[in-house]
Amino acid sequence: MYKHFLSILFFLCIGFSAYTQSDDNSLKGVPWNERIITGGGLGLSFSENQTFFAVNPLLGYALTRKLVAGSGATYQYIKFKNIPPNNQSISINNYGLNPFVRYNVYQGFFAQAEYEWLSFEQPIEGGRKNFNSFLAGGGLLQPIGDKASFFIMVLYNFSYRTPQAGELAPYNSPIILRAGFNIGGVNLF
Repeated sequence: MYKHFLSILFFLCIGFSAYTQSDDNSLKGVPWNERIITGGGLGLSFSENQTFFAVNPLLGYALTRKLVAGSGATYQYIKFKNIPPNNQSISINNYGLNPFVRYNVYQGFFAQAEYEWLSFEQPIEGGRKNFNSFLAGGGLLQPIGDKASFFIMVLYNFSYRTPQAGELAPYNSPIILRAGFNIGGVNLF
């Protein structure tokens, strides 16, 4: 299934790239180092049953003024609390990569698709389990200077499945909220 998705994503990227090569969208004459975008986000949540902390740096490259491709990295610390039958707590460390494509639809509103590979620690069974997810959604990119911006996005995990009783999983919902900053790159607004 993922091979088919990756093929479709590849062809969509080529289609977007060809579509966005108009004169007002071209980056002709812009040096490659001014097309590089760095940034990332932080995640934090607390509940009665779970503490979650995540760091997500990203590195991207502006193919056109509207199309950015890149990859992010993920580190997650999760502490599960009150696990039956003894109300014990378990802390785990996860890591992964998420190549993405972001298309600026209109004045800072963007669509994004990404593939996420996540190595998830399995403390009860021992070892690690790989999660492969296809995420897509959109968000808003708000400039906060010449070459910096703040973003907020909502992604839907199309590969999400509800965890079985006693199973630990990286997400407790198919809806993923992210916020962060981008630094560098050409003005994409």
